[in-house]
Amino acid sequence: MYSIGLDISKSSIAVHIPKNNLDFEIENSMQALKALLSKLKKLYKKEINSVVWVFESTGSYSSLIYRFCAQKDIKVFMPNPKQARGFAKAIAQRNKSDKIDARVLAKSIIIAKEDEIKVPKINPLVESFKELIGYYRLLVKQESQLKNHKESLIAKEANKTLIRSVNKQIESLQKEQEKLIDSMSELIQKDETLVKKLNAIKSIKGIGKLTALILLHLFIRYPNANQRQIVSLAGLDPIIRESGTSIRGKVKISKAGDKIYRASLFMPTMVAIRHNTKIKAYYERLKANGKHTTVAQVAVMRKLLIIAHSIYKSEEMYKEK
Repeated sequence: MYSIGLDISKSSIAVHIPKNNLDFEIENSMQALKALLSKLKKLYKKEINSVVWVFESTGSYSSLIYRFCAQKDIKVFMPNPKQARGFAKAIAQRNKSDKIDARVLAKSIIIAKEDEIKVPKINPLVESFKELIGYYRLLVKQESQLKNHKESLIAKEANKTLIRSVNKQIESLQKEQEKLIDSMSELIQKDETLVKKLNAIKSIKGIGKLTALILLHLFIRYPNANQRQIVSLAGLDPIIRESGTSIRGKVKISKAGDKIYRASLFMPTMVAIRHNTKIKAYYERLKANGKHTTVAQVAVMRKLLIIAHSIYKSEEMYKEK
């Protein structure tokens, strides 16, 4: 088995081919990928079917290469961002550039499990779901920006007509979000497996339809992530800031990954603390041990995420008692 590393950005792809130790950059375009495949066929000849393309899942940036590999029956290994960074640390690679990242990705094939190396399969329904979530994230971001602008206008005692206009735009965005949530729910109903997984997540007392959909997207996005990695990919992993023996900062969450995952768990956490027997007991135990309220709440968010990830995989309904 041979691997090539591809570090993907919006407009370009850094490529490392271990054979002949080649490093170069191509456009992130269909034409450039076809040229790359032709080059690889000349290099590897009869062994071309043993070549694995290694790249991270970077959302819209990697979607083109993902589709290309599916169309051309090319095997891929897609380490999630945490796996890739962890591997770089393991081989003591502290320097970072597109060229170095491509080299590290090529080497990371050694951490791939057998079932993680495969030809991508395009599920049109899943791809549509990802697109809807992407648009939903955009609308949420726009709503947040408008709300911040509204607060600024109110603080400045700005023209009331202008404030009313901003309010109408916010209301319009909220209605559009509601339509998208309904569209996502209807779409998921067309896939029996996704329905089971969504219902399993929704069976956790405190988690509603929207949060279940967003978590479903997270788990689909990183299918090979373990529990520790999924917590980290949602930005809920604790980090400690220290400097020698004199400076010891408070433990904080990394806030890595997409904010939408953490935001979606906030209200379910508040509900679960009050109404979910297991979660309530867990929260009260943390408080009894002297944990600050915020720290205890973040711990509950992590707990809910881990439970959701577990039953997503098993498709079993949550049992509160």
